[in-house]
Order: sequence, then C-alpha cells, then structure tokens
Amino acid sequence: MPSQTKGWSPYLAGALSGLVSVGSVLVAGKYLGASTTFVRGAGMAEQLYAPDVVATLSYYLKEKPVFDWQFLFVCGIALGAYLAAQLSGDFKVQLVPDSWKARFGPSPWLRGVAAFAGGAVAMFGARLADGCPSGHGLSGMSQMAISGYVAGACFFAGGIVMARLLYRGK
Repeated sequence: MPSQTKGWSPYLAGALSGLVSVGSVLVAGKYLGASTTFVRGAGMAEQLYAPDVVATLSYYLKEKPVFDWQFLFVCGIALGAYLAAQLSGDFKVQLVPDSWKARFGPSPWLRGVAAFAGGAVAMFGARLADGCPSGHGLSGMSQMAISGYVAGACFFAGGIVMARLLYRGK
C-alpha cells in the first residue's frame, strides 16, 4: 500500500512558482527555463575531454556551455525540493517509490533504467521543441501567450495519459 504524505498545498506551491517566475524576470531579466542547462552542462563536461569538438559544433556556438543564472536556477530546484520535503516532513531516502514498487516490483535497476530512458526522451523532446515545460508552459502562460496555455494543457494531458497507462488507472 503506498504511503500517504502530507505534502504542500498545490495552491501555495503554484503561488510560489509564480513569484519565482516574476522574480526571475525582475532580477535576471529572463523567463524560467531549465533544459538548456543540461545541454550546456554536457558541453562543459565535453570540454574537459574534447574542447576542439565543442568549439566547432554549431549547437554550442548558439548555446555556449557556460555557468550562468539558469545553471543556478536548476541547482535551486534541487535544493528547493529538498527543503520543501524537509519542511513538510515528507523527506525520505527511497530508491524505488512505493507506487512504482506496487506496479513494477522492487528492482532499483529497473526503476533506474526507466527513469534514465524517460529523461532521455523528455530531453530529446525539450531540445526538439527548443525549450522545456517550464519555458513553454510556465513562462508562456505568464506572458499570456496562447502557445503557453496550449503547451501547459498538453503537458498535463500527456502526464495524465502516461500515469494511467503506467499505473493502470489507479
């Protein structure tokens, strides 16, 4: 039986996300986004082994592999998630979530492979779309862009469909 956690109010979390979005524009002059950070991080790692390749790839000429505000934003996401879990009393170290274990078994290897594959597909889609859900959805909606609302609705619909497929409607 999956454990029940208290968690944060979705209204409070949404309001705080909105404040972060507004703060990002006021302080950094940039809208939220995260997927480019992972590509830039890969470029920074690749520079250690093949700097000549990074210097000549057209993609890295556009998205220079640098440590910037967005890199700090992504680090802040991890730190914020940890602090939120601690503050709500929900934090626990767990290799395999209860809901996954109930559906697919206790193997951390299967969970790791599935998480890696899902992340690779999500990152491919984010780069193909030239942005991630936070960039297209949250930032687009905060600018009142129709495309932001369409993107947000599609992200939610896709998440609901996948959750129902993976967990068989539970």
